[in-house]
Amino acid sequence: MAEGLRRLINSETCGVLQDKLERWYKDYHINSCDQNLNRCCEIMELSATIQGQLFTILSQTAREGGHFAGVETIKSRLLPWLGTCFSSPAPGKPFETSFSLSQESYEKERQLRELANSRNHEIQQLERELNATRMQLSLVQQDLKASQAKEECALRNLEQLKDSEQQVQILKDEIAILGAQKSVLQSRLARSRSPSPIRSRSPSPLPLKSMSPGRARLTNASRHAHLVERFRDIYAQERLDAQTLLRSYIDDLEMVQKIIYLAAVESFHAAKKAFRQFKMRVRKTLTRNYPGPESMEDTVMDYIIRQEDLYDVQSSVGEVIHALNINPRISFPPEVDFIMISSLIRELCRVAFSMQTLDPPLDISFATEGELFNEYKYRRSYDSDFTAPLVACHVWPALMENDSVIVKGEAVTRRGALWSHRSRSRSRGRSQSRSRSLSPLSHGTGHCRHLPSRSRSPSPLRSGSPNRWAYSELRQSWL
Repeated sequence: MAEGLRRLINSETCGVLQDKLERWYKDYHINSCDQNLNRCCEIMELSATIQGQLFTILSQTAREGGHFAGVETIKSRLLPWLGTCFSSPAPGKPFETSFSLSQESYEKERQLRELANSRNHEIQQLERELNATRMQLSLVQQDLKASQAKEECALRNLEQLKDSEQQVQILKDEIAILGAQKSVLQSRLARSRSPSPIRSRSPSPLPLKSMSPGRARLTNASRHAHLVERFRDIYAQERLDAQTLLRSYIDDLEMVQKIIYLAAVESFHAAKKAFRQFKMRVRKTLTRNYPGPESMEDTVMDYIIRQEDLYDVQSSVGEVIHALNINPRISFPPEVDFIMISSLIRELCRVAFSMQTLDPPLDISFATEGELFNEYKYRRSYDSDFTAPLVACHVWPALMENDSVIVKGEAVTRRGALWSHRSRSRSRGRSQSRSRSLSPLSHGTGHCRHLPSRSRSPSPLRSGSPNRWAYSELRQSWL
């Protein structure tokens, strides 16, 4: 032990350590961070060397004292110092306290590690569940696509079946008509060949009323349902599209609703006028030499239903736009051109024209601003005064069959609607400077013929049709 202590003194390591500490203290504030760290590392290396020599001396001294010498000193001084990780314990702090703190720190670290492992396990479990859910969602989407594809095929097959049933029904009607005509011709031929009065009393031909009903009566119910549903679709889709277009130019929502309502009214008027003219021309052509067994009215309606593509809907659209441009009940900025809502007008004209072929025909109800609100015909719009009894503005007309309401219209009710309507009428009468933007179709229906019209390719007529010669003559006269 003495020899080791002598070598420690002779090595002057402690003196070197003291010198380095003093020089570092003097130069600490002028050194850079890296230089201070280097000095600290050098001193720690010297301190480690000294500690190693001291541990050697401690070990030799403990061996010289025997088995039990120095035990109390090691317990009271060395072990607490080692327990605090080579850091000097606080004065007066017992070893048990330092050890308990170390144990608590270790326990907390262990708990944190267990918690982190548990969280990681939960995250992995959630990721596995999420992947499984994604796979299930993918399978559901695939099943949905397959179901949609099957449904589309089923719808196409159903449409084809309906078309086939209609064609079969048409063929049955034509066969019945041809059979009746055959009987009539045979009876006429038999009478023309019999000179004697006895043979002239042979059975008379089949009466006209025994013929099967025409296409108009056979398809009336299905066409009625289709047209009513189409009228609802126009209210739900085309009307809102037109309202959106007009609102980009006109801020007043009530004025926009009034324009769309008047467009619907004028479309029905123009379509009914075109239908009357169409029907008169067909009747005039068929009356000249019509030999068929059916009544003239059924034949005319059957022809119109078959040849609806001959209806010049673009001419009716021009009439409606012209009527809107000269209507004194509406006002709009100069940049507004009603041709922007021509798609709505065109669909309304087509539906209104087809509704005139029904028995009885469908029409819209008559209405005036400021009238008493009718719960039977209309429903109130969302911005209405639900306690007001008078109509301030009509949004959509009601669809009527004779005196029965088929589809309710929509109206806005407000108090004082009659007085506000009269005041607006007087102000419009005094002011003559209304800004108008004439539509390209506003100079009359003749101007509409410059626009591209719908194709009028003749629909195929069956060679066996009883009125083939009359239909052909009528189509040639129109084309």
